[in-house]
Amino acid sequence: MTDKPFLIDSHCHLDRLDLKPFEGSLDAALEEARSNGVGHMLCVCIDLEHFDDVISIARAHKDISASVGVHPNDEVEQEPTAEILIELANDPDVVAIGETGLDYFRSEGDLEWQRDRFRQHITAAKGCRKPLIIHTREAREDTIKIMQAENAADIGGVMHCFTENWDMAKQALDMNFYISFSGIVTFKTALELMEVAKLVPEDRILIETDSPYLAPVPFRGKSNHPANVRFVAEHIANLRGTTVEHIAEATTRNYHQLFGA
Repeated sequence: MTDKPFLIDSHCHLDRLDLKPFEGSLDAALEEARSNGVGHMLCVCIDLEHFDDVISIARAHKDISASVGVHPNDEVEQEPTAEILIELANDPDVVAIGETGLDYFRSEGDLEWQRDRFRQHITAAKGCRKPLIIHTREAREDTIKIMQAENAADIGGVMHCFTENWDMAKQALDMNFYISFSGIVTFKTALELMEVAKLVPEDRILIETDSPYLAPVPFRGKSNHPANVRFVAEHIANLRGTTVEHIAEATTRNYHQLFGA
């Protein structure tokens, strides 16, 4: 047990953590998170080849949920159809579809396959009535355009690891989406993002690690893990002129409101 604020890491990749600091033990990494006040974690799937690993972790731990989806950068032999995603999402430990979206930073050429994949995920989310986890990078206009065209507002979700401007945040908020901040918001260069973190309504803000990626200050550049979500909460509390306990309470409430888990 811990007397620290109850926090939720709304986006992490527990199947991909660097476990060397924990002598190879995922359970040890999870206990480290719990001892830092992390009461729940959402283990996010990025390819179907490793979905079994993701769902197995969730099934083994009451304080972990899972998602199902294929990251926009993953090139696969067979594209995931909405029907396949819906079937996998029927598992009670799956609370969301994704991560999905568009990433033009790491892909080149004709990216219509990315856009088609994104559409399939939105169709699946609406079909199984589970929210979307959206990744977007250097694809601001097309991401919003597809969300609008495919009526993503009908199901809602979260813009994960948000790094865009207030204009995009506002458009996502208008479509019933939440905005989630990762360790990037703690970086000294992320001045515009810090301003967005001040503006997002209290009932639409989430926090995450995206571990093992994007460790917050003071661990920037190192492998990340869920225990570090408290540094994101503390930084956002400072930006918004409130307490970490208040941010913990708000983001926990928002997580349950969105994912029902």
